[in-house]
Amino acid sequence: MTDIKNIEWIAVDWGTSNLRVWAMQGAQVLAQAQSGDGMGGLTRDGFGPALTALIADWNVGPATPIIACGMVGSRQGWVEAPYRAVPCAPLDAQLITVPDTSLNVRVIPGLRQDTPADVMRGEETQIAGFLALNPGWDGVICLPGTHAKWVQISAGEVVSFQTFMSGELFALLSGHSVLRHSVQSGDGDQAAFDEAVSDTISRPEKLAARLFSIRASDLLQATAPATARARLSGLLIGAELAAARPYWLGQNIALIGTPEHSRNYASALAAQGVPATITDAERMTLAGLTAAYRHSKDAT
Repeated sequence: MTDIKNIEWIAVDWGTSNLRVWAMQGAQVLAQAQSGDGMGGLTRDGFGPALTALIADWNVGPATPIIACGMVGSRQGWVEAPYRAVPCAPLDAQLITVPDTSLNVRVIPGLRQDTPADVMRGEETQIAGFLALNPGWDGVICLPGTHAKWVQISAGEVVSFQTFMSGELFALLSGHSVLRHSVQSGDGDQAAFDEAVSDTISRPEKLAARLFSIRASDLLQATAPATARARLSGLLIGAELAAARPYWLGQNIALIGTPEHSRNYASALAAQGVPATITDAERMTLAGLTAAYRHSKDAT
């Protein structure tokens, strides 16, 4: 075993595609590792071996607390961690213990909203991390990604939220629609992105037509792939912003996502006169997992 001294607990972020772990002493990271053993590729009896293999070189005993967030707690995950209803704090001291394993694993529940129906799993931990690092903050947190979330925060609670499938739509349209012939990888075209955002914020009802115009412009005008890609991204984000206007208009905005996603959303919001704070997503995740660990210690 690797001689990493004073491992107090293990932090786990288990998504659909990837598994990331950190050996922790309090809030300090002692070591980290990751694999492609995401929830989407595992059966229920595969979670334990996947985690054990990833931390096998660490000096971890059966009593070492392991705090996990993300899709590991979904219905298809290791153990189902039932959703908690909003409004509520993003974290609760009550975590869900994984049964029938030699590891001491506890999973953070996701959040649900009954009307209109919506759910989140994993984002609640990043939100908790942001609030732990920014106590007393009120406003709206946007978490761009495959399924972008807009989350209203007041008095340390998640009041309401809304999910948009913009990222998944981008992947589907760019990879599996007629647009795949025109939209390829390449450096971004900021002017094309900004124009597309403005267009769909002003006229979101034109989205379907504007999407096909990407293909038509390629065929008739030989539009550069990078420009076509920027237009597709801008059209989808613009439509999302048009629908999410009640969340961001006149609010403090914080962004938690990959650098590329956060830059795109910050640029789109800035064009509307709305400044947004860009945060480090991994730092928010670790801060949230650390808060969950501390809550669980206080509850025992």
